[in-house]
Amino acid sequence: MRAWTWDVFCRVIDNFGDVGVCWRLARDLAARGERVRLWMDDASALRWMAPAGCTGVEVGAFDAAGEPGDAVVEAFACDPPPAFVERMAARRPVWINLEYLSAEAWVERAHALPSPQRNGLTKWFFHPGFSAATGGLLREPGLLAERAGFERDAWLAALGAARRPGERVVSLFCYDNPAIPQLLQALAAEPTLLLLTPGHAQRQVGAVPPGVRPFALPWLDQPGFDRLLWASDLNFVRGEDSLVRAIWAGAPFVWQIYPQHDGVHADKLDALLQRLPPLPGLAAFWRGWNGLGPWAPLPPLDAWRAVAAAFRDEQAARLDLTGSLWQFARARAGPEC
Repeated sequence: MRAWTWDVFCRVIDNFGDVGVCWRLARDLAARGERVRLWMDDASALRWMAPAGCTGVEVGAFDAAGEPGDAVVEAFACDPPPAFVERMAARRPVWINLEYLSAEAWVERAHALPSPQRNGLTKWFFHPGFSAATGGLLREPGLLAERAGFERDAWLAALGAARRPGERVVSLFCYDNPAIPQLLQALAAEPTLLLLTPGHAQRQVGAVPPGVRPFALPWLDQPGFDRLLWASDLNFVRGEDSLVRAIWAGAPFVWQIYPQHDGVHADKLDALLQRLPPLPGLAAFWRGWNGLGPWAPLPPLDAWRAVAAAFRDEQAARLDLTGSLWQFARARAGPEC
């Protein structure tokens, strides 16, 4: 079976999550022997996210895409350039709209639905998700084995953030959040090394109570960010890409969902909570962190750790997103491909 050429289109909205998802997908496709052209309107974040690039992945300007390859993936309904879509009508690639991640029930109904286009092509909706009726989650082959062999103390020491005896490690990757003072007080109940990511987290955390030792992180590339989550006893994450990476870390995590003016983010948050194994106090803490309820105590980490590991193992038993997307596209191209 010959290797395919994949055209992946990405428009950068904000907060690097769209770039993160698209780069992980492109890199994973290339690692499986495919050729990938990643077309972006702003590739600046790749300078720190993926400074070494990736063999098999070509990055180009969004409006400079040339002749279509075998598959076209538009990330998050970004719409390829009109001239490129016109050329698609002659080349007839498999056309896929890779949607945002959600645990809501409607995703299973919408996944893999066709959308006939005026140029005679069919655009297919492809939804990441948390059940066998969706496209799954991004997970590179060998990721969990690499996670199992990780030595966190050596990694932290090399970063300049060596853990002191008795300290728990907490990472903070967040949007603006008025609940940060309450979080700092909660963390102060035990000696805590608080690893602050650049941007919102470092800007919002100023003076800390005794018991909390903050450490300002540099910008980390994607493998480095994964290791940050592996090194932590508790991870605060935001958006889509870091949520998935926190799941694979197998440690307790708290998700800050991107707030939307119409309040639908509350439904999305609750939908994921309903898929997690039950843990008393977890939903209340997540909702308090997201401003959707009163502040609540941190659940006990030992019980929380078991819940996180069980959810990771449940998700890892399913086909990963790249593998699912590859199978889906090949099946719609015909046996000759």
